[in-house]
Amino acid sequence: MTRRMSGVCLLLLIGLLPGCSSLSYLHHSWQGQRDLLARAEPLEQVLQDPATDPQLATRLRHAQAIRAYASSHLQLPDNASYTRYADLQRPYALWNLFVAAPLSMDAIAHCYPFFGCIAYKGYFDQASAQAAADEWRAQGMEVYVAGIPAYSTLGWYDDPLLNSMLHWDDDYLAALLFHELAHQQFYVKDDTAFNESFATFVGQQGLREWRAAQGLEARQGDPQVLEREFVRLLLQAREQLVQLYASKRADADKLAGKAAVFAQLRSDYQAWRDQHWQGVGPYDHWFAGELNNARLLPFGLYDQWVPAFAQLYAASSGWPDFYQRVAALGELPPTAREARLQQLLQRAATEVSEAQSD
Repeated sequence: MTRRMSGVCLLLLIGLLPGCSSLSYLHHSWQGQRDLLARAEPLEQVLQDPATDPQLATRLRHAQAIRAYASSHLQLPDNASYTRYADLQRPYALWNLFVAAPLSMDAIAHCYPFFGCIAYKGYFDQASAQAAADEWRAQGMEVYVAGIPAYSTLGWYDDPLLNSMLHWDDDYLAALLFHELAHQQFYVKDDTAFNESFATFVGQQGLREWRAAQGLEARQGDPQVLEREFVRLLLQAREQLVQLYASKRADADKLAGKAAVFAQLRSDYQAWRDQHWQGVGPYDHWFAGELNNARLLPFGLYDQWVPAFAQLYAASSGWPDFYQRVAALGELPPTAREARLQQLLQRAATEVSEAQSD
């Protein structure tokens, strides 16, 4: 599932972070960001280079068209982001580390001046992420390390296209570009789930509109539909764990209940997989790893409020109006914001239930 994740990388004020992270992490982050920017070349220069692989050139031209559509039709920021290309010579831009306690679905947050707390920590090489994960694991925490194909500097730098963004098809590339530009459009301090769910919705809805604008028909076995079904399974398990951990049961009973939830999740997935793919499915690799709280964290962050934003979009007159409504929601105090999102989420669930009963 790493292909569906991106990140917000707050490295731009690295010199202002002493006391928040170790000096070694600061050095690692700054060196990684500097190396990435140094590798970036203008797209036109890459396209005019006779040594550029023709297949890469085709993908980059398609990215240019997607980038133009993002600003002209989705009203996303019109700037120099994604007008350059960088080959990082590695499969992912970052590896994000997610950490949770054994009886909690709350992420261990990492906090920075100005930008607040984020529910994950990014590393520019996998070994560093794994070493940090080992340190947390030794403290009794649960961890998950995920490869991240792209991240946003929130418009402080002109983020380039990366080779890691081109591993999958053009639909994935379009959704990813829309997602990353959405982070530049609006960002709420200290609310990772809000930011990522907002960007995920923009990516999904933007892709639907992009495909329609290209005259592309809805696909049989639409990967987005199947992915939403998969995510729904994981979110159901997550909600069961949230309720379990909040209960007054003894810790030993909670641990037993936790094991039962994960066993049921594995069983539910296998039944769903066999229904669609007869025994071998695209998400099998996700279940190959250890099932723990940290492994579920991204789905609570990237997907938790997506139906709520869909409700907000449906009530809007267009993208500018939608962004104004998102901004108004983001400006609410955290408790009021979550209450409003819960209302929208409940409305979305009611509509789904009514549609299924018709």
